[in-house]
Amino acid sequence: MRMTVRQFLPQFLFWLISLIFVHQITKQKCLSDSLAQKEHANEIKWLKKEKMHAGKVYNRETPILFIGGMPRSGTTLMRSMMDAHPDMRCGEETRLVPRLLGMRSNWYKSEKEANRLEEAGVTKDVVDSAVSEFLLEIIVKHGKPAERLCNKDPFTLKSTEYLTGLFPNSRFILMIRDGRASAHSIITREVTISGFDITSYRDVITKWNKAIAGMYDQCKKVGPSYCMPVKYEDLVLHPRPMLEKILKFAGLEWNENVMNHEKHMDDISLSAVEKSTDQVVKPLYTDSLKSWVGYIPEDVMKDLPKIAPMLKTLGYDPLSKDPSYGKPDQEVQDKYDAWLKTQK
Repeated sequence: MRMTVRQFLPQFLFWLISLIFVHQITKQKCLSDSLAQKEHANEIKWLKKEKMHAGKVYNRETPILFIGGMPRSGTTLMRSMMDAHPDMRCGEETRLVPRLLGMRSNWYKSEKEANRLEEAGVTKDVVDSAVSEFLLEIIVKHGKPAERLCNKDPFTLKSTEYLTGLFPNSRFILMIRDGRASAHSIITREVTISGFDITSYRDVITKWNKAIAGMYDQCKKVGPSYCMPVKYEDLVLHPRPMLEKILKFAGLEWNENVMNHEKHMDDISLSAVEKSTDQVVKPLYTDSLKSWVGYIPEDVMKDLPKIAPMLKTLGYDPLSKDPSYGKPDQEVQDKYDAWLKTQK
């Protein structure tokens, strides 16, 4: 039986619409599958491998010993003693470490600059990650590999609290010395320090006070588990008991090398531009302890309680013109006397 056009047209339109509908659905599904495959094929996979140097893994959990304090306070002597230990490597001052830490600190002193960083997506976590990576690369790779690493940059300990956050297994040794002796050494050996007038005892002692106060406060904030203040005078006069405490604090076994650092200079890297290099090649000697006596102007001596209150805080008598730091252990005197005989 033949269909009329009127009968055929509705059925034709129904099937045509159905075919178009099915085609569109199938097309959409195929397109979605194709895009998904492309996205999967282009997916970036971040493979974070362990960082290694000379066969040793290093990361933010790596234990690092930071040695700092005011220049001319025994930081080079301390690091030479640690360098003499077979498991430890400190190396020369990098100068980069405190400078980077200072830059980072300045960014956050300015609220405007801090806000700009946040608005740019450079959060504190991003900055901390970048800073820690930079510091690690410098500390790990600027010297020979070792079981334990240390960094000696005097002003690094201005950032003790921040560094404990970056490196939770780090430890800090704050070298402390009578500010009058440090100032005299800075001036007579012409140690240039940014912002210090090294022709003026008053200026150097005043700025010594401010700098050591900041580092001492940082040391107290993190507590004795992280930071150990060490007096230069005690280290020179009584090295054996002091070094026993220091090695225990740093998590190192006792090794007699640390008592004879001057005999291991072939294994200790020294910088020709560091002012203390010519001194640490000798055995411990006590001559420098009171070398400042008689050189500081009278008007400065009278004002010491006011311009350098940290002297009293650290256990030094600001009013004494010729203080006694104690008597050296016999071992110290005998070794120095024996060394002097070899120089004749």
